[in-house]
Amino acid sequence: MAYHIRKAAVIGSGTMGGGIAALLSSVGVETVLLDIPGKDTQPGDPASKRNAVALEGLKRVQSSRPAQLYSAADLDLISVGNIDDSLDMVADADWIIEVVVERLDIKRSLMAKLAEVISPTTIVSTNTSGLPIASIADGMDDSFTRRFLGTHFFNPPRYLRLLEVIPHANTDPEVLDFIMRYGAQVLGKGVVLCKDTPNFIGNRFMTMSGMQMVNYTLDNDFTVEEVDSLTGPLIGRPRTATFRLNDLVGIDVAVGVARNLYPAIAGDPARAILEHPGTTALFDRLLAENWLGNKTGGGFYRQMRGAGGEKEFWSLNLETLEYMPPSKPRFESVGKHRKVEDTGERIRLLINEDDRAAKLLWHHHAFYLAYASNRVPEITETIVNVDNAQKWGFSHEMGPFEIWDAIGVEATIADFEDAGYPVAGWVKQMIASGHPTFYQRDETGKATGYYSPQEGGYVALADDPRVIRVEELRARKVTVAVSDGALVPEAVKEDLRRTSTGEVARNAGASVLDMGDGVALLEFHSPANAIDSDVVEMTWKALELLDTQFDALVVGSDAERFCVGANLFMVAMAAQSGQLGELEKTIKASQDMMQALRYASKPVVIAPHNMALGGGAEFVMAGARVVAHAELYAGLVEVGVGLIPGSGGCKEMLRRVLNPVMASHPNADALPHLQKVFEQIALAKISESAKMAREMGILAPCDRIVMNRAHLLGEAKREALHMADGYIPQHSGKIYAAGRDAYAALLIGIEAFIEGGYASEHDALISRKLAYILTGGAISEPGWIDEQVILDLEREVFLELVQTEKTLERMAFMLQYNKPLRN
Repeated sequence: MAYHIRKAAVIGSGTMGGGIAALLSSVGVETVLLDIPGKDTQPGDPASKRNAVALEGLKRVQSSRPAQLYSAADLDLISVGNIDDSLDMVADADWIIEVVVERLDIKRSLMAKLAEVISPTTIVSTNTSGLPIASIADGMDDSFTRRFLGTHFFNPPRYLRLLEVIPHANTDPEVLDFIMRYGAQVLGKGVVLCKDTPNFIGNRFMTMSGMQMVNYTLDNDFTVEEVDSLTGPLIGRPRTATFRLNDLVGIDVAVGVARNLYPAIAGDPARAILEHPGTTALFDRLLAENWLGNKTGGGFYRQMRGAGGEKEFWSLNLETLEYMPPSKPRFESVGKHRKVEDTGERIRLLINEDDRAAKLLWHHHAFYLAYASNRVPEITETIVNVDNAQKWGFSHEMGPFEIWDAIGVEATIADFEDAGYPVAGWVKQMIASGHPTFYQRDETGKATGYYSPQEGGYVALADDPRVIRVEELRARKVTVAVSDGALVPEAVKEDLRRTSTGEVARNAGASVLDMGDGVALLEFHSPANAIDSDVVEMTWKALELLDTQFDALVVGSDAERFCVGANLFMVAMAAQSGQLGELEKTIKASQDMMQALRYASKPVVIAPHNMALGGGAEFVMAGARVVAHAELYAGLVEVGVGLIPGSGGCKEMLRRVLNPVMASHPNADALPHLQKVFEQIALAKISESAKMAREMGILAPCDRIVMNRAHLLGEAKREALHMADGYIPQHSGKIYAAGRDAYAALLIGIEAFIEGGYASEHDALISRKLAYILTGGAISEPGWIDEQVILDLEREVFLELVQTEKTLERMAFMLQYNKPLRN
């Protein structure tokens, strides 16, 4: 049967339920959000009272920060009701997700009610994190149970990638396959298939490894800060590390999960770590004091004021239970190896040292890796699912089996077992049968297969063509064949008969790589992916190669951020040293580069993700098409450092926002649309999503948004190939300049901001200069002007502002403190 999701329902409007409803509406699904009836209400009472619980949940979604919705307009797709009166609203739903309180009786009662109203094709899933999936569906008929399964989202659903999918014995394989594909392709999730065991994969590992670390901390007299300095980015994990993660999750939640898990895993020998006396006493005290973490203002950390009045995070002394001022833990092993770039190698080196830190990390990894081996195939069929759950659910760089490969499997088994960390028998059998690693990898380092305990050998990993990784492109071997009979001198023939990497050109700031099928990739790798002279140089090289060797160009990367803008340090240094002529040349070169990208003879597709600020946003707007990840935070933020967009940002915003309106009707009112552009730049507005970037005009209506980050470069390549077939280049056009009267109107608004105390005099100066640019230099009559006029005005004003004392102060402050100065 062909399943589809046009309409969905979420039952339970708490934080998780509201977040799931927001996610579904954000991908265009009509969504019903239900909860219990309002307190002390009766059927027939006004809907505002009867549906008060769901309405309150919707209000939380609307006001949540960080935002749960990708766009405020997504709210229009969500309708509310209550379970007693409104179940008919879900009768035609294609997918119903239950997110009610974790009580088996309540969930079963709800399933019985749903069975009476839903269609024969409706898929029903539960978001339980602790109850057996099969038990929830117990007593339901075969037709219902075949369409029932677990779908465990992680909170907040918009931002956390992991989705655990849990079938039970009677789940229809077709339903299971559809939900897994829908989760990955439409919702953008990393989907992991779990067995119906307690806490599935993610929470099982988080609880067990987290409690092991707390136990070790207490047993070996480590401090909270010491442990967090060792178990965060140093070993490829987020800065929340161990104790900050407890504060983030909520200490009451973490303890509740652990204490519920203990009786549920009677067959797990490692469960004893959940009843460590010292850890139990510590958590009992924290619960009694209501020190629950971030939500109560204090847990293992509390925000305090330092001696100078600055905000500081003080950590809990685990002996005295008093908060202590921050320190900087130092360990010899960390100092020796912390700069090793490869995470797996860094871990290997660290755990083979001999100081306290090394011993902590050795014991933690010994437990973690050995424990992982004993959970396969108990809680999931493959090691891949375990690794992906850790990476997608908790932002670990590597999963346990990937780490084990990096540190050496055979070399560690005996030491682990000697220390009391039993390794699963199948791992020893793997080594004994001549399989030295958990993963098979090709010459690029890409995993092509994994060891299966059930098969007793390696199993091929499915290759997803939508997943393109830059490092695999870089390492890829490209063979150029030359016929032996070709009339080419032998020396030249030998030079051509070569094997080269997929990296076509490279400098310190960027690379051009061959994506295959005639598509090139321009990838930034400058510090923070900032635009510097190396990036500009390599962009011109990419355009040259586009003309001569490729059919299309994609601009993107696997870095944390797309681009944070121009190299501010270089701008500040040029200004302070009086090298204004050189600075002007640099700005002109950047403008020309952006124009060349836009008007290239072949398609240029920009693939932004995460931050695209200042010049990064200008880069986004320079392509013929954008394929953006849904999580795109883009904006022209130059005013924060006392400047204006200088590489075409003003011109592009006018072209995208004002031009279409004025072209549609000669008598259209330009001012509201001009004000939109002015305010976005003057207030340094940043989109909260790619959808919002489209509403702001940074993305065009024809630009695409991709939910799954792993698919971004693959989808950009696909778009580039589609455009390359019969591509018609764009040509420079005109920009509508609203002129003198509009300039005067903007000045009035600026004065009002000053009088209201919302802007400083320097803010006003920048804003007046910006208004001057956006009105075409305040020309006497409104009309259409060449794009170059706006570009020249951008450059002129940028050079004027960069010489002002207060702009120099703003740049210096940003460079020193990484935040804007209001002066």
